[in-house]
Amino acid sequence: MPVNLAPPLPEQLLPIKGMALGVAEAGIRKPGRTDLLVIVLDESARISGIFTQNDFCAAPVMIAREHLSTPGSTIRALLINTGNANAGTGQGGISDARATCVELARLLGCESTQVLPFSTGVIMEPLPLEKIVAGLPAALANLKADNWFAASRAIMTTDIVPKAVSKQISLNGTTVTITGIAKGSGMIHPDMATMLGYIATDGSLSQPLVEEMARYAADCSFNCITVDGDTSTNDAFVLIATGHAGNPAIKNNESAEFAQLRDAVTEIAVRLAHAIVRDGEGATKFITIRVEGGKTRDECRKTAYAIARSPLVKTAFFASDPNLGRILAAIGYAGLEDIDVNKLQLYLDTVLVAENGGRAPGYQELEGQRVMKQSEITMRVLLNRGNASATVWTCDLSYEYIKINAEYRS
Repeated sequence: MPVNLAPPLPEQLLPIKGMALGVAEAGIRKPGRTDLLVIVLDESARISGIFTQNDFCAAPVMIAREHLSTPGSTIRALLINTGNANAGTGQGGISDARATCVELARLLGCESTQVLPFSTGVIMEPLPLEKIVAGLPAALANLKADNWFAASRAIMTTDIVPKAVSKQISLNGTTVTITGIAKGSGMIHPDMATMLGYIATDGSLSQPLVEEMARYAADCSFNCITVDGDTSTNDAFVLIATGHAGNPAIKNNESAEFAQLRDAVTEIAVRLAHAIVRDGEGATKFITIRVEGGKTRDECRKTAYAIARSPLVKTAFFASDPNLGRILAAIGYAGLEDIDVNKLQLYLDTVLVAENGGRAPGYQELEGQRVMKQSEITMRVLLNRGNASATVWTCDLSYEYIKINAEYRS
């Protein structure tokens, strides 16, 4: 697809001291592909997880939340399978998710509460427990510190390309590494954007700051994207800090070191979030929607999402059709209180489309069409009623989206 990014190169993905990753072909849904990932962590690692807000959340989400909240428990491993979401599977699914943790814990010599399970794939089908259990020894035998590329491929479902990014920064002379992977293409919409994201750093920081950093990074990235308006049952984002870089542990969220590492982690999260939108099922256009001049950030995000999840807007972008009244209609039903439409301005890139409650006097449809034909488009909505702003990233809705999802279980 024209808006997709090139796959990462394995040598560009930097290992994180204090952790190793292993993949295996478990044959969960389709033969001949890696579909099982195990991440093993040193005891020093601190971890935070953010999960879907869907009330029909998957069994592994329930168990991962439970294990993260177990008093005194140090997470030693993550177990991720694709091909089956283990969602909508009732008590049997919960028992199966627990069983995968028990088996991996047995092989690693730790407690089952020290294992976090994650699943993605088809909903309402029983988890093939025996295949996952049988695949664990091979995944453990494959453990490597520099296995991030293989890991990014192992978590894919309908993704066209794997998504992985690395970055290094200097914290007072200490080199700190950050590497992240994610999967997602369809069923993407906050809260939590079916997406999975894992970012790790060898930087050292306290557990409360790992949690604060995870929330901040997610709010600026995975919670700012939408492909189709469907919030998954299985969304999860995990931030890991192994503490092996050698920097003095960061304990103050007002320190320059915390801000520097937080911003670097957030940059990785934003790049992964963008990659998910670019890989949107059948996507041909990457669209940035920026709403400015709002009273609050929340109302700006509400406006941006009203536009971004509108099927009429998204199909117009696919057709390169400047039927821009659809955008004004979406703004109008966003639910903003006391909005004065006469103050509003709408831009496509630098082209002023609407103002004073209607078409801008100088707007020419050929200019709108020129912008709409681009593979990357920025839309700006100026509410002109305050100083708040928000940005959301989305894509168009194409024939291919229908085809992919119609054939998803084939």
